[in-house]
Amino acid sequence: MKVPSSKTFDFLLLFSSLLSLYTPITADYIYHICSNSSNYPKNSTYHNNLNYLLPSLTTNGPITGFYNTTAGGTPNKVYGLVLCRGDTTHAECRSCINTASDDIEQRCVGKKQGIIWYDECLLRYSNVYFFSSLTLDKKVHLWNTMNVTDPDRFNVLLGKMMNNLSKRAAFDDRMFVTGEERLTSYQNIYGLVQCTKDISREDCDACLQSAVGDIPSCCSGKQGGRVLGFNCILRYEIYPFFHGASSTAATSPPPVDGLVNSTSTASTKGKRKKSLEKALAIAIPISVSLVIFFALCAYLLKRKTKETPEVQEEISNVESLLFDLDTVKAATGNFSNANKLGEGGFGPVYKGELLDGREIAVKRLSRNSGQGMDELKNEIVLIAKLQHRNLVRLVGCCLEGDEKLLVYEYVPNRSLDTFLFDPTKRAQLVWETRRKIISGIARGILYLHEDSRFRIIHRDIKASNILLDREMSPKISDFGMARLFGVDQTRGKTRKIVGTYGYMSPEYAMRGHFSVKSDVFSFGVLLLEIVSGRRNSSFYQLDSAQDLLGYTWRLWREGNAVALMDPSLGESCTRSDMLRCIHIGLLCVQENAADRPTMSAIVLMLNSYSTTLYTPAPPAFLGGKSYGGLDFPAKGLDAHGSESDRSTIECPHCSINEVTLSELEAR
Repeated sequence: MKVPSSKTFDFLLLFSSLLSLYTPITADYIYHICSNSSNYPKNSTYHNNLNYLLPSLTTNGPITGFYNTTAGGTPNKVYGLVLCRGDTTHAECRSCINTASDDIEQRCVGKKQGIIWYDECLLRYSNVYFFSSLTLDKKVHLWNTMNVTDPDRFNVLLGKMMNNLSKRAAFDDRMFVTGEERLTSYQNIYGLVQCTKDISREDCDACLQSAVGDIPSCCSGKQGGRVLGFNCILRYEIYPFFHGASSTAATSPPPVDGLVNSTSTASTKGKRKKSLEKALAIAIPISVSLVIFFALCAYLLKRKTKETPEVQEEISNVESLLFDLDTVKAATGNFSNANKLGEGGFGPVYKGELLDGREIAVKRLSRNSGQGMDELKNEIVLIAKLQHRNLVRLVGCCLEGDEKLLVYEYVPNRSLDTFLFDPTKRAQLVWETRRKIISGIARGILYLHEDSRFRIIHRDIKASNILLDREMSPKISDFGMARLFGVDQTRGKTRKIVGTYGYMSPEYAMRGHFSVKSDVFSFGVLLLEIVSGRRNSSFYQLDSAQDLLGYTWRLWREGNAVALMDPSLGESCTRSDMLRCIHIGLLCVQENAADRPTMSAIVLMLNSYSTTLYTPAPPAFLGGKSYGGLDFPAKGLDAHGSESDRSTIECPHCSINEVTLSELEAR
């Protein structure tokens, strides 16, 4: 039998490799989302542009594993993007994108926006520009139904690994990292994270940190889980599911004193050299041929496609958020009293409905807010970048004439205080619901403090500023008093004290010093209110304790903290869980700011029972008079039109407490 020559062998390898590009490879479908608000008719201009765009994604996507482009012109322009998992081959990537392209047309018939996820890739298209834009409020959560045997240890190790991978991915050139963590002597946890390459490194980190933050609520103690985002993906399993070795291997014992057998080393080097020579002999001609092949495809495509560069300046981000006044008037019935939700120092709030069916809440800012138009535009851009499932989302704004309108998503169940402090409605807040609200608020504040692009201190965390959606999940609202910092700045000082008495930390109320620990204090007060079902201010009439904090501390010292529980909870409350929440609340309201935990530590305490809680010091405001002997008798009307604890603080360092337009400033 005639043996093929080396050249013939190389040619056959090259030919079979090129053929493998067209060999069908099964892509594993996971999930898809289609827009329900924007449609296009069959054979329309938009439909034709979409049909032109999808083949372009299929052709160009596998070259680098990521590709975004457009087709057509305004108003029928289509934006498209594909991303292949970082460990896929060209053939797997091409096959997945090709399948996704065909599949999404079938699943999203007539829809102007759609995204589809597979194990190996994702594909997204839209009639709205979305390149380089971070979307955090739309995610898909999937999990394995099987539980792990030691959930506390598992959750701690999983959190450690995924946080590490997320941080590393933001600075990886591919924005793709895999890793593993030793779970037992015979089992590891395997993880994978990846971002789309059109977003910045900061946005990649924010996206992945948001996804990691979702794990405790969706996948706690589960053997596997995924978080599928529009800008990033996250997955973990207790078995290896990605190709090749992980970027971060599990801990293994190092060699003793760094010594190895020299004979073994020489033998290994010889084998590696021969293997390398063989690999190069095969890989080089294949690689060259593939480069020529794909370069030719790209050249031919460029001849057909007219490039349209997208130059997005900061001002265009503002313009994209603008609503015209007539649209807002139509949505709110010309600001009719029937649609009025409440009123505060900033002005009234109205419910509205846009033509596409979206429900909105419109804040009509008072005309004497004293803020310039350019300054307001800058603030709107900053607020719009705050995207988290536990923050109320800014939809847009209207700045016409004397009108300054902020348009937010409508949250149907209104604010937490309308349930928590109502004798009848509070029964709807069973312990499971209250626990979900507590955890959600903590994650939202953590995002503001550590995971957003800037460090943001809210300064007015309270029950009336926590809105509840249809599923009773919390959303932090009202950023009128928030302060913006650089990522390395943690504290500030002001002569104008704004906020709500009863929630303000002592260092802020007395000296104007505020920091992330100011929000921690407010969160602690709110947590104790959620457990007890009573306002902090409702304890003022008691002789035994001046406020909720003092009352809680007394019960804690007496070993009777369970007496703080809202009686309406009945049997729905787990005693040990409730006591742990009270313990965390007392840690948050300690008088010395340095003693209070950070929000990242609080989130860990709430979600991991393996975390040991240290003994709290006495809270602030004990000893007869608050804030150095000053009294705070007044009550007022909050932004939602209900009774609140807003009051005038009579002290040399304080001014009248007021609600103002967002005070976000770079420091």
